[in-house]
Amino acid sequence: MELISTRDEIRDLHETWRHHGEHVALVPTMGNLHSGHLSLVELAREHAERVVVTVFVNPTQFGEGEDFEEYPRTMKRDTQRLRKLEADALFAPDVDTVYPFGIDKATLVSVPGLTRNFCGASRPGHFDGVTTVVARLFALVQPDVAIFGQKDYQQQLVIRHMTEDLSLPIRIITAPTVREPDGLAMSSRNQYLSEAERAVAPQLHAALDAIGMELQSGKRNFEDLENGARAKLEAAGFVPDYVAIRRAENLEPPDRDCDELVVLAAAQLGKARLIDNIVISI
Repeated sequence: MELISTRDEIRDLHETWRHHGEHVALVPTMGNLHSGHLSLVELAREHAERVVVTVFVNPTQFGEGEDFEEYPRTMKRDTQRLRKLEADALFAPDVDTVYPFGIDKATLVSVPGLTRNFCGASRPGHFDGVTTVVARLFALVQPDVAIFGQKDYQQQLVIRHMTEDLSLPIRIITAPTVREPDGLAMSSRNQYLSEAERAVAPQLHAALDAIGMELQSGKRNFEDLENGARAKLEAAGFVPDYVAIRRAENLEPPDRDCDELVVLAAAQLGKARLIDNIVISI
C-alpha cells in the first residue's frame, strides 16, 4: 500500500493507473477507522481495480465548540488496518494540501435546499464544509467511484446532488450502515460514551425500528410517530435534535402515496452526538 500526502504523489499514482486502464474507487474518511469504514473499503474493491482511502480531519466541517481538536486521530492503527485489506493507497494530506490558499480564502462549494434542515440546521456551515472538502478530494484523486455510508444519510444525498449538479463523472455508491450486535450504528464518536451511556445508546435505533414497524403496518400519522419516538428518547436520557419521517429520495415531507421513506434521527447522549436512520419501503 502506498502512503502518500502530496498532490504530486496522488497525481502520479493516478496517471500510472490510468495508463494501465484501471479504475479508481475513493473512500473518504476522517480516520479512526472502525469496521464500518473497513466495509466501505471492501465494497470499493468490488467496483474498481484500485482503491484509495483518504484520511483527513477536515476543519471546515466542524462548528464552533465542536470536537475538532478532540477528534480521535489514530493514523498508525488506521494504516495497519488498511494494509490488511490491501488498499492500494492511503492519501493523508495536510491542511495546506487541501486548502492551498488557506481556509479563509478557499473556494466554497455549497448545496442549498437539501442542507437547510436536520443536521444542516443544527450544525450551521457543516455541509458546506463537507461538500467543499469532498469536491477537493474528488479533484485530487479523480475517482471513477466514491463510497459513502448510509449512516450519514443526509450527507450522502447532499454529495449525490453536488456530483450530479456539477456533472462530475463519478458514481456515488451508498453502503449499508454497519452496526454493533445490539443495533448501535458504528461511529468514531461512540467512544465518547460512558459505560452507562453505551448501554442506553442502542435505544436510538430501536426507536427508529419501532416507527418502521408502525409505517409498514399502515400507520400514516407521521407527526404522532415522530413525537412518540422523541418522547421515548427523552425518557431514556437522550436530548433529541430531530426525529423525522421523510421521502427517501429528497428529504421532503411525505404524503400517503409515498412508497419509500427514510426515518432519521439525531440525539445527544452525554458528550456524543449520535445519528441514525432506516429506509422503509411501504
